[in-house]
Formats: sequence, structure tokens, C-alpha cells
Amino acid sequence: MNYKKLLTIGECMVEMAPDGHGKYAMNFAGDTFNTAWYAQRCLAAHSDYSVGYLTRVGTDKTSQKLMGFLADANIKTDTITPVSDRTVGLYMIELDNGERSFSYWRDTSAAKLLAADPDLLDRAFTGDQILLFSGITLAILSPEHRQNLLESLAKARAAGSQVVFDTNIRPRLWENSAATKTWLAKAAQIADVMLPSFDEEEDMFGDKKPQDTAQRYRDLGAHTVIVKNGAHEMYAWAKGEGGMSISPERVSPVDSTAAGDSFNAGYITARMLGANLEDSLRSGMTLSANVVQHRGALVRL
Repeated sequence: MNYKKLLTIGECMVEMAPDGHGKYAMNFAGDTFNTAWYAQRCLAAHSDYSVGYLTRVGTDKTSQKLMGFLADANIKTDTITPVSDRTVGLYMIELDNGERSFSYWRDTSAAKLLAADPDLLDRAFTGDQILLFSGITLAILSPEHRQNLLESLAKARAAGSQVVFDTNIRPRLWENSAATKTWLAKAAQIADVMLPSFDEEEDMFGDKKPQDTAQRYRDLGAHTVIVKNGAHEMYAWAKGEGGMSISPERVSPVDSTAAGDSFNAGYITARMLGANLEDSLRSGMTLSANVVQHRGALVRL
């Protein structure tokens, strides 16, 4: 099916990132939001394609700025609802030789309630579209709300949408490793496309090679598995197209923030436009290689 709509689901936060001069620059970012932002730029020349975002925000000025930022980026906001006593979370990036670490402030994040109302989810997921969520999306939710989200995604999939899941494992967001593994497996069982990162899967599951990661998610029912692997060889498998390993372009990273998120955007939008597996992988890798040579999550290339 040729999908012309992408809806990403998760949390967009205020980002404070080093500007290279001893100060910090403010922006908005978040894993699935980053993918939406890059995807919209990839599809900008195709007026019949659209990208939307599903989250919750507050009614404060920071939330209003976020909504304006989304509108300016031509990302559809009709699936975003306000919560009066909440706001937008915040994170700060620290860099060490291009690798990043994060500090978070998200206790009052409105996005933690994005799956509180199953009816809102069902309405947002109506129609044929690609629905992308992540392990971070799940991790910030209560167990009840996680179940709401997975059930609504499963219904949408049964009705014709394609579900894409980036495992994006952040152990400190989860209750414990057992909960992480349980919910990742539940999410994988309702996903058509899996976008894990090998280093995270290796740490969590003890995988020896990317093919092990791919096989585990194939066994859970995925039709496509793309195992991202940083600067190392990536492994991908898709039903009907087989498996392949591809090495990324060698670059000197300045900031690896959004490397995987931008890859997701390049890969997904290439697929939306009809590209085969290999060409879509290369589209994602090219975009990601460009992004990591700049500071911050959102890079205007």
C-alpha cells in the first residue's frame, strides 16, 4: 500500500544544547518528533503527502511556542490536545567527542498523558497511515496508558495502517529490565516494521550480532526489521526482499543527537515514495550522516 500520511507519537521537549561557544541554545526536540520534523522536510516537495504529530501539551507559553514551532514546520497538529495543569518537558545535552549524554526534567510533562483517552487515540489513528512510536513513548506512560496505546495501534493496523516501532531503549525511564523486555515484546507483536539499535539490544538482550536482533523481532511477527548500528555495518531484512548488510558512509560526528531519528525519517519517507529496501536504507544513512556533522537534534541541511 502506498501510504501518504505519517503520524508520529511521543514526547516533544525543550532542548538545551551546547552551541560550541560555552553557551546553550534552546530548541524543541524528542525522538519521534525529530523523525516527524525530518520526514516533513524529506516530503516537502510532495504536496499530497503529510506528516503529523500526536502528543499532549500544556496551556502555558512554552507549550504555545511549541505549537507555533510545529505549525512553522508544516507538521499537522490536529492530534495534539492540551492539559491545563501540565507543560512541556526539558532536557539538556552534554557532549564528549561527539557522543551525547542527557539530563531530563519531565515530571510535569503533559506528554505522559498522551494515551490517557483511548477514544482520542482511536480517532487519531483512523484512516490508512504510517504510525510511528518508540520505546521512549512507551516508557514515559503508566502501564495502563501503555496498554491503551498498544490496543489502539493494533486496531489501526487491523484496519489498514502500518505500525512502525523504534525500540529506542532508555533503561532509566523504565521500572526495571523485566518491564522493559515485557513491553518491548508486546509492542513488537503489533508492529509491521521494527527499527532497533544494535548497541541497545546487545545491552538489554545480550545479542551477539545484528542478525540476532533481527531474528528475534522476526519471530515476534515483524515484516521488516532494520537494525541500526551507528558507524558499523547495518543489517536489514524485509519480507519478500530478503536480508542485507550495508556499511554507512564514514564521517566525523560533531553531535550524534538524532542520528537514529533522522535515519528513520529518511528510510520511512523513501519507502512512502516507493523506493526498495536498499535505496531506502541508503536514503536514511545519507540523511543521518549529514545530521551528525552538526550540533543539535534539528539541523536545517
